[in-house]
Amino acid sequence: MSMLTPPGMGGKYRITGDVYPRMRRPHRRRRIVLASAAAVVVLGAAGWGTLQLVDVFSGDDTRKTTAGKQTDCKPAPTLTPSATAAAKPPKPAQVTVNVYNATPRKGLAKATADELKKRGFTIGKIGNASAAYDKKVPGTGILLGAPTATKGAFAVLGTQLTGATTKVDARTTADVDLIIGTAFKNLSPKATADAALVALDKPKPVPAARC
Repeated sequence: MSMLTPPGMGGKYRITGDVYPRMRRPHRRRRIVLASAAAVVVLGAAGWGTLQLVDVFSGDDTRKTTAGKQTDCKPAPTLTPSATAAAKPPKPAQVTVNVYNATPRKGLAKATADELKKRGFTIGKIGNASAAYDKKVPGTGILLGAPTATKGAFAVLGTQLTGATTKVDARTTADVDLIIGTAFKNLSPKATADAALVALDKPKPVPAARC
């Protein structure tokens, strides 16, 4: 009889061998599996959080997050050659100017028209202003034309006369009236007017896209 067999017990209850049986708790393996899975989840969450902090402090302005989703910054659209050409103002020779004098000073319309012609403008009619404007323009002058003149002709002619106001009427022609006001002294200096024309002819650069 083995020393492991309790006294009085034999036969089928006999225990043979010299090693005690090892007893394990029934659910220990399941707990180990669950603990391992939880550790993997925690490590994954910690790694994702670290990556987000790196993105935040890296100063990358090319991306923004919207509702937790990253969106790529799109480049600013570039102007096509046709769009750039359409945006450019007309040349002085393409602007026909009618010069009218609304002041008591004689010969002012003719002298102003001659100077505009030297600067490349096409001259139309010359004379005194109509009764609606005669001695009723307190500023340096009024640029009067069709609504289409606001797309370029007013800006080009306006480089020659500082302080002129603009007004549209019902005409359908492309000519523009320059009605000289009582505060008029001279056209803008040619160098100043030429610099303004150059700046007007240059298209403004498209700002870089910011996200």
